[in-house]
Amino acid sequence: MKNATLRQLRIFEAVATSLSYSRAAEQLHLTQPAVSMQISQLQEDVGQPLFVKTGKRLVLSPPGEALLRHTRRILDQVRIADEAMAASRSGEGGLLHLGVVPTAHYFAPALLMAFKARHPGIRFKLTVERREKILAMLQEHQLDVAIGGYPPSEADVEAETFARNPHCIVAPPSHPLAARRKLTWADLRTEDFIFREPGSATRQFLEHLLQSQSLQVNVSMELSGNETIKQAVMVGMGISFLSAHVFQVELAAGMLAVLDLQDMPKMLDWCLLHRRDAVPSDLGAAFRDFVLADGAGFAACRM
Repeated sequence: MKNATLRQLRIFEAVATSLSYSRAAEQLHLTQPAVSMQISQLQEDVGQPLFVKTGKRLVLSPPGEALLRHTRRILDQVRIADEAMAASRSGEGGLLHLGVVPTAHYFAPALLMAFKARHPGIRFKLTVERREKILAMLQEHQLDVAIGGYPPSEADVEAETFARNPHCIVAPPSHPLAARRKLTWADLRTEDFIFREPGSATRQFLEHLLQSQSLQVNVSMELSGNETIKQAVMVGMGISFLSAHVFQVELAAGMLAVLDLQDMPKMLDWCLLHRRDAVPSDLGAAFRDFVLADGAGFAACRM
């Protein structure tokens, strides 16, 4: 595909992302025939179909999937080069797109603002999504860097630890166990537990802890999201297991209590995540150095 142009690759990436010629044309401010013509020329150059129709749906062919991975890497490096040149001309610092899992959004804005204070010209974009979505966006070159827990071993990303993520059992302040000290896991056997939804990393962590204690608990309900669970705990619907980042405001206001349970809090790690195949921009490298040096202070929690 020696004759492929950047314009064709950008059009191909838009069609492959939306799986629609019309949506890609609208996004790129082109006509649909112009998009179709460019894709046809690209397919002719490649010598293989990049898309196939299954019923009315447009899907990527295996060669199309392979080309999309390489296209996103190429366009990502072109974007980095464009931003570096623009920053050089204007004296500004470029754009940083950070993705974080929901629990990290409690400290990520302060982290970004502190970094911006050292690099006044930068612009940034913050995306908050579940871990699977953040990892997919990172691998598809839609993010510069991300913050989350350790990724699965099959994820093609590097993880560098910069802070701890403490997890605790929380209850309303009026709960009988809130006034007791040195509780054991057995003391929780008859309590109503509010669990996160299936697939949540917090839920998986709690289930692992309960299994290690050979403890069965009463799951009174399953709720999606930290904020919903906090509200349910505060009104007395049960106790729950949450990252300490989630309830800092409520703890300071006396609206939630952390149970004094032996061998708690339990810790996970906060990691800075980036693609293994990525060549970081100067801005990305500076952000990495900043997070690894100072990130733990912004992620500190009261318990």
